[in-house]
Amino acid sequence: MRLNKIKTALLALLITASLFMVYAAFAGTESDPGGSGDPLVTQSYVDQYVQWKVLELETGQVLKGHAGTEIIVRRGQAIVIDSVGNGIPDITSGVDIYAGSTVPNNHLLVIPRDDGRGVGAKSAVVVMYRGGASVQ
Repeated sequence: MRLNKIKTALLALLITASLFMVYAAFAGTESDPGGSGDPLVTQSYVDQYVQWKVLELETGQVLKGHAGTEIIVRRGQAIVIDSVGNGIPDITSGVDIYAGSTVPNNHLLVIPRDDGRGVGAKSAVVVMYRGGASVQ
């Protein structure tokens, strides 16, 4: 009789330990806010890299993007500014647009490096951009 009680106690302990190990294995998974699968981000990160910003450029102004910045010219005439000569990838048409070339409206451009590439306004221009950029 006593042997049955010991077996039952050991079985209960084994089940409890197994359940605890399963819980511990899943405790830090992707569903936990702030965990490795769902990290917390700051509002400034979201504002700078996730949300699109709308900007109006006057004739002669230049929007220079940082590496990874996305630019869409919505209205007006803009040209590519590129001092390195490699062009800016036009993701919409799948080609590079080189310095001095007209930027087609509503095409997605991506600045590949932080080397001064961007778009210059030949007339009043409205652009949308996402990422880091400066106006000159």
